[in-house]
Amino acid sequence: MPDYLFRGNLAKLDPDVYELTQLEAERQARKLILIASESTAPLAVREALSSAFQNIYAEGYPDEESRWMTEEEILDYPMRLAHYRRNSDPRYYKGVEYADVVEALARRRAAETFAANGISADQIYVNIQALSGGPANNAVYHALIELGSTVMGLNLLHGGHLSHGSSVNRSGKWFNAVHYTIDENEQLDYDAIRALAMEHKPKLLIAGYSSYSWMPDWRKFREIADEVGAYLLSDISHIGGLVAAGVVPSPVGHAHVVMSTTHKSIDGPRGAVLLTTDASIAKKLDKAVFPGEQGGPHVNVFAALALTFKLTQTKQFKKLQEQTIKNAKAMADQFTKRGLRVPFGGTDTHLVNIDCTSIKGEDGTSLSGDQASRILDIVGVVINRNTIPGDKSAMDPSGIRLGTPWITQRGFDEKKTRQLADIMADVLLACAPHSIDTVRKGSNRKAKIDFAVLNDAKLKVRKLAESAGIDFKYKKSGYPHFYYIDEKSKAKDRAVYELSGDRVRQLLDYTVSSDLSALKAGMSQATEITTPKGKVKGTLKNVDNIFFQLAVPVAKAGLVATWLRDLSDGYVSLNLDGEKDFSAKRVPGPFTVSETKEKVAEVTGKVSSGDKPFYIGISSDVNKDAGLPPFEWKEVEGDLKKTALNQTHRDLGGRMVPFAGWEMPVVYTSIFEEHLATRNAAGLFDVSHMGAYDVRGADAASFLDAVCGNDCGGLMPGQSLYTHFLTPDADVLDDTLVYRRGWDDYLVVVNASNDDKDRTWLESVRDGKVKIDNARPFARTFGYNAQIRNLRDAHQVKSS
Repeated sequence: MPDYLFRGNLAKLDPDVYELTQLEAERQARKLILIASESTAPLAVREALSSAFQNIYAEGYPDEESRWMTEEEILDYPMRLAHYRRNSDPRYYKGVEYADVVEALARRRAAETFAANGISADQIYVNIQALSGGPANNAVYHALIELGSTVMGLNLLHGGHLSHGSSVNRSGKWFNAVHYTIDENEQLDYDAIRALAMEHKPKLLIAGYSSYSWMPDWRKFREIADEVGAYLLSDISHIGGLVAAGVVPSPVGHAHVVMSTTHKSIDGPRGAVLLTTDASIAKKLDKAVFPGEQGGPHVNVFAALALTFKLTQTKQFKKLQEQTIKNAKAMADQFTKRGLRVPFGGTDTHLVNIDCTSIKGEDGTSLSGDQASRILDIVGVVINRNTIPGDKSAMDPSGIRLGTPWITQRGFDEKKTRQLADIMADVLLACAPHSIDTVRKGSNRKAKIDFAVLNDAKLKVRKLAESAGIDFKYKKSGYPHFYYIDEKSKAKDRAVYELSGDRVRQLLDYTVSSDLSALKAGMSQATEITTPKGKVKGTLKNVDNIFFQLAVPVAKAGLVATWLRDLSDGYVSLNLDGEKDFSAKRVPGPFTVSETKEKVAEVTGKVSSGDKPFYIGISSDVNKDAGLPPFEWKEVEGDLKKTALNQTHRDLGGRMVPFAGWEMPVVYTSIFEEHLATRNAAGLFDVSHMGAYDVRGADAASFLDAVCGNDCGGLMPGQSLYTHFLTPDADVLDDTLVYRRGWDDYLVVVNASNDDKDRTWLESVRDGKVKIDNARPFARTFGYNAQIRNLRDAHQVKSS
């Protein structure tokens, strides 16, 4: 009979989503991932996640007696199904006979995995339904303590976790969170922890961390908990795999509750497991997870967990965890040898941290964890920014956090781990940190890196990644997903790249030698682009003022494309000699650089107009004696001007006085009465005397960025900024407000007293009549074809 089933695989039903899945798989294969909270789940685990179990609900739990069944008894289908048909189970839904089996199997295997310290699997109560670590911890709070109770965990800035009482997390909002810290040696001080616990008497004491890299002493924590009458929660989310393999001490038998996520070092699906040896606590935990925290569990995750906890009991898994620790120790040691400080003094787990503050700029700015993580990601090494001891906020951390599970799974040993650490150290030590003032975010820490160092590191990481193990096949993608300097163009003699982006026109102002204002839509011109590895001549075509095409010799295509793409990313140094670039200079972006099969007719001849004020690689050998005159302005006294509202002011009783060459009202009745009027109603404020110009055309953004101190080209339509007109000596001519009304249309508002001067100066600069650059006194401004119109001109006379 006909049905409504959607048949076909993902590639057929949704090619776009399928492509995304393939790109993500490729990213995981072609990059080296050091995210401490990530690992690669075996393909079989992912197969279980996609099983038919994902289709069903199973609110509730299997029969309680299944906790003590052996694996053979759980998988005895004749007996289990006979029992189910006669007695059913505690769940709210039917159709869960196989869900009961798979959950019971996963629980049993988890208990067998974590049996330690003389505690057998039969003594461990397991819950595997929590969706992840945060919800699992919330369930512990829900089960064991009242709202408002005191909880005590490690400070987030010192390596704790959000769900351990952070003020931005539910655990810190609903409970009275007290945090212990580390000592001057960046180690846990158990005497200080005990003293804090004795002072605050927490109901829940939490041990377990997200970046603190040493194993806790479970016995000491339990002694402190018992002394103050607290429950002890051991959160082993990060070290769960190490504990499961028995290569580090286990909290089982010490903690009242043990919680671990299952997708970090355990290498399983996203989920969590709660363990306890106390039957009464187990009942409370089960009720807290369901129905307390969530509804129907993810039964497909049960299937994946059943497999995961089978694999955790193998010799291969134990060897993996042993090597994970060896690699982390080797990495920490290599960073130290390279002069990078490792917070907490080292590691005995999978975790390693790096203090980026030892890398400083000329202005004293230290490298931020954010910039370090961004640049390393471009190199092909994936890590995360993280707070380290001494940081005041998680918003701008000074460190990065690394973990060795994923690279160890892929076959890294200590030697290769040290090689990777050396590449990372090369990159970090080559960074040039600096601070820049931004319009909206204030002072920001930024960093740049030399082009050669960046691309050499990318090639080394690529080689390491290609030598590492991977358990699936993938198709290699090129730009924009991956690009390398040694890649070859398939063109015969000249490669053509299409350049696009909101600010690509301005980008070209600063990166090519030719005059963009002279390049009309549909035209081409000879040009030259200067890279850190030399100059490359080519042809630039303006397709439509939005898209441009650049043709270069095929032998230099990879170099030019990589240079432009790195400029778009915004972290590459503009110093072509390899010296560190601590300046705030960056080209506008982002933009795309995509090779196209279209042809661009070659244009030969002069590659530079000679009067550009700047482009990367411009010659500094100029005759400073020859050039344009400086701008000069002489005020001319004349009759007072009147606004269109002049008579209205008089009719309202305004007292008219001279103001900046205009006749304006100074007061109507009294200052106090007008103050009250504007507070309680609406006042009339006449701004029609102020100067207002419409600046538009394809050259508008380039022109305004040349004459203003702030980034007018970076505005989106509908946005505005405050800025200044500056002389070549950086003296202020006037302050102004610039509004972007459209992509090629700006409104510029100036002070009434400077209206005539500002207009004359703007037009003189645009028309090439006055000096704009002391270093190049003959230079003409960018964007000299901008159209400037005075909006107060009654006849709207066009001024260009």
